[in-house]
Amino acid sequence: MTRRLVLVRHGQTAWNALWKAQGHADISLDDTGRAQARAAAPYLADMKPAVIWSSDLSRARETAEIVAAVAGVPVRYDARLREYDVGVRSGLTTAEFAEKYPAEHAAWLVNDESLLVEGEESSSQVRARVLPALQEILAGLDAEQTALVVMHGACLKVGLSALLGWPREVSATVRGMENCAWAVLGEHPEKGDLRLVSYNETAAVGLHPDRASGGDFPAGEAVG
Repeated sequence: MTRRLVLVRHGQTAWNALWKAQGHADISLDDTGRAQARAAAPYLADMKPAVIWSSDLSRARETAEIVAAVAGVPVRYDARLREYDVGVRSGLTTAEFAEKYPAEHAAWLVNDESLLVEGEESSSQVRARVLPALQEILAGLDAEQTALVVMHGACLKVGLSALLGWPREVSATVRGMENCAWAVLGEHPEKGDLRLVSYNETAAVGLHPDRASGGDFPAGEAVG
């Protein structure tokens, strides 16, 4: 076995359930989110992680700590793993976003980042902080070790796509992951590059809304 990164989206929050953009707002897990984390924990622990890394925001921290209690490994925190900062869009539903910022919303629908709301990060800015963090985590592993990384929906997909060298056009075709779902990236045993082994795996059957909180649209996934 080669080195692996397991990228985990945090459990559900009340804002996820209401489709409110979270960004850097420090929203805790709700009861469903905690149940999702408890359900996922044994499966993630079975991957025998050497370490668990997490965003420092509460919803990711709590998810990581629930998993760590089962896996018996420490949690380390890195603010570079935070979700997109959505600026003044934080706390707004998509409908409220469209009503309050119609021009920015129209641009968001077609993945045009030339027009962002005040304080909002672009995908390139998120990539510039998330990719080095993930690369450092991978570099810190010994041969055959696994790291779990608890993150947020939109920044997770940005980081995964960057690690795999996917252009934005390819990344845009991939739906966001459900709350408390995970993706596994493993090194090719001969070539050494990272390969996507699985995506949107989840143990929390029956604990998710009908659609993944955060939606299927890349820009729209910046809800946290």
